[in-house]
Amino acid sequence: MVNINENYLKLKAGYLFPEITKRVNTFLDSNPKNELIKLGIGDVTEPLPEACIKAMMNAVEDMGCRQKFKGYGPEQGYSWLREKIAYHDFQLRGCDIDSSEIFISDGSKCDTGNILDIFGKNNKIAITDPVYPVYVDTNVMSGNTGYINAENRYDDLIYLPIKEENNFVAQIPDIKVDLIYLCFPNNPTGAVATKDYLKSWVDYARFNNSIILFDAAYEAFITDESLPHSIYEIEGAKDCAIEFRSFSKNAGFTGTRCAFTVVPKTLMANTANNSKIKIWDMWNRRQSTKFNGVSYIIQRGAEAVYSEEGKKQVDCLVRFYLENAKIIREQLGTTKLNQVYGGIHSPYIWLKTPGGMSSWEFFDELLQKVNIVGTPGSGFGSSGEGYFRISAFNSRENIEKAMKRIKKYYQI
Repeated sequence: MVNINENYLKLKAGYLFPEITKRVNTFLDSNPKNELIKLGIGDVTEPLPEACIKAMMNAVEDMGCRQKFKGYGPEQGYSWLREKIAYHDFQLRGCDIDSSEIFISDGSKCDTGNILDIFGKNNKIAITDPVYPVYVDTNVMSGNTGYINAENRYDDLIYLPIKEENNFVAQIPDIKVDLIYLCFPNNPTGAVATKDYLKSWVDYARFNNSIILFDAAYEAFITDESLPHSIYEIEGAKDCAIEFRSFSKNAGFTGTRCAFTVVPKTLMANTANNSKIKIWDMWNRRQSTKFNGVSYIIQRGAEAVYSEEGKKQVDCLVRFYLENAKIIREQLGTTKLNQVYGGIHSPYIWLKTPGGMSSWEFFDELLQKVNIVGTPGSGFGSSGEGYFRISAFNSRENIEKAMKRIKKYYQI
């Protein structure tokens, strides 16, 4: 008899977004003529930048020419893309990141889960609450969490609540943890981190020999130059942090799939006999064994993000979604849903549910009465109960239409 990985049985009933889809489909089966506006999942809606499209079309032509054809590429990514990332995203911001420390992948969602392959089973792992569900679920699958308890939390995870009273940023724990997940600008709350705040985490991690898993997927939405885009803007972070980046939200690559992870060569961890080993070596071996790389065509498209035309077009995309977020935030402020956060350096608006409603109760009301889909805060963790996430990823027409509906139903 074949045995399964029983850690999968410890997962909650369903991943958050499939559960949303199930409820939406049930509603549409009974109300097929209703026009839903979906502001839930963080998927982009606008076309790819023209520079990226042209680059990919040229790359397709390359694949039809024997002299330019590409077969298997380097698992770490082509050097011409890695060099542009290192220069534009890090070196220009004063970060000492070499192109060899960058690994191209098909998504930061994948990498934040796959990174667990190279870490042992006895690490103490800290996550914020609420949190991007992938961080939790991949640890459950890997056997790092124990069982879920009466508080809807896993026994072996360290939870760091982020609430209104602490400006939706986690406090430094008073115990030693080994792996720490941080995400800024934050998904789901839209909160941002200052350099002083990140320095406190870097100092903590270096003192405790911890590693920070830093998700910067939304860094392009930061508009205040005093705020860090990368944890490597903090001195000492190369000794204690891995950073995850994505082309999904800034350049619209959600359906095209390209991202990258930065693993500094100075980052070390221990073996069972307390000898030091480079995390870079472990991740390089993992990727070389389990991953065949992102396609040549897609990497050429990602490279075009750093062209002069590409930079301008990506900036237009980011500003478009930020304007959507501004409209949502300001319009909600004139309704009964006026306790709103985020939406300034982030495409997400985090709001308090009205009248003490639970997150899922509000989800159902918004779906059935207003025909709008959002994301229940409790789906991101226990501390998200009583909150709700609305995404700015949609057309301007749909954003304005959604706000008209909300203003009508939740008018003061």
